[in-house]
Amino acid sequence: MAKYRIAWLPGDGVGKEVLEAAKIVLDDLELDAEYIHGDIGWDFWCSEGDAFPQRTIDLLKSVDAAMFGAITSKPAKAAEAELAPALRGKVAPYRSPIVRMRQLFDLYVCLRPLKSFRGNPLNYKEGIDIVVFRENTEDLYSGVEFSPVPDELAGVLQKLSKPFAAFSSLKGDEYAISCKINTRKGSERIIRAAFEFAKKFGRKKVTVVQKANVVRATDGMFLEIAKEVAREYPGIAMDDANVDAMTMWLLKNPFNYDVLVAPNLYGDIISDLCAQMVGGLGFGASGNIGDKLAVFEPTHGSAPKYAGQYKVNPIATIMAAKMMLEWLGEEEKAKRLEQAVAGVIREAKVRTYDMGGSSTTLEMAKAITARLNVPVGA
Repeated sequence: MAKYRIAWLPGDGVGKEVLEAAKIVLDDLELDAEYIHGDIGWDFWCSEGDAFPQRTIDLLKSVDAAMFGAITSKPAKAAEAELAPALRGKVAPYRSPIVRMRQLFDLYVCLRPLKSFRGNPLNYKEGIDIVVFRENTEDLYSGVEFSPVPDELAGVLQKLSKPFAAFSSLKGDEYAISCKINTRKGSERIIRAAFEFAKKFGRKKVTVVQKANVVRATDGMFLEIAKEVAREYPGIAMDDANVDAMTMWLLKNPFNYDVLVAPNLYGDIISDLCAQMVGGLGFGASGNIGDKLAVFEPTHGSAPKYAGQYKVNPIATIMAAKMMLEWLGEEEKAKRLEQAVAGVIREAKVRTYDMGGSSTTLEMAKAITARLNVPVGA
């Protein structure tokens, strides 16, 4: 019996190819695991009306961790025509299965380590080493949205909110509402996770990303909770910055930043910016982490135009596998894997198209496996 049970969720497009590359590396590391396929993604919404079938939910309840590829998303209005004819008009609009997964399994930490490897031609600057903690279940991604806006909601808002008066003359189908919901519990636990990480790994500073000067209720609460939590970690500095200014300061001097923590939307934006600074989405690995389950993925999408070509850079997915190894407690294997990735990038013999080369997805994976047993620094 295998030591670990890993849910294997390829999804759509190039998700299948980059997971295939990750599997090559994990097999060469001889991880004692059983990989169980799970159905997820756009194709299953089209054929079954559910992008995240109950059988996959049940699978995730029984595993130690999961690897997730990528999914194709479509706007709700365009999606209806893609459904199997028997399902049209009978199912809810398409909703991202990864967002559902994060909320259903309370994967409240989105952890995105962003490190520039020496020799990567796509580096903004070498030496960048930033870790983003993004709250993963609330905020504008909470899924509480209205279009058209029902009369009863408009009536309540008209009574309770003076700023809403500017919209009160509009008809329900002339505007839409998305609710930004942040809770004390959700805010505190993601902020605490960032400080605990900094404490464990000797990081010197946590920067809180917010927009409390304008979004006073939700972001104001997030910032105040951060100040409360920071007092419990006197050895770690805390500062904060508005999300718009943060995009400028990160580009101006990325070495001023260490650990960033943010509500869901801001964390999504900032982590993509940081990913570009260390080579682009082909280098952006992500972990969706809860107390009992963690799901690891690249941050790039399904790239349908490249599907079947095996040209996409698999390093983001392979580094997500490295994060999974750390989650499972396989620290030695995780270190070997990161060292092998760093060695291939530094050596510059194997490069995918985004790095200016012509190597395939699987050639990159095989080059990494070839370096798994190379001594440190070689």
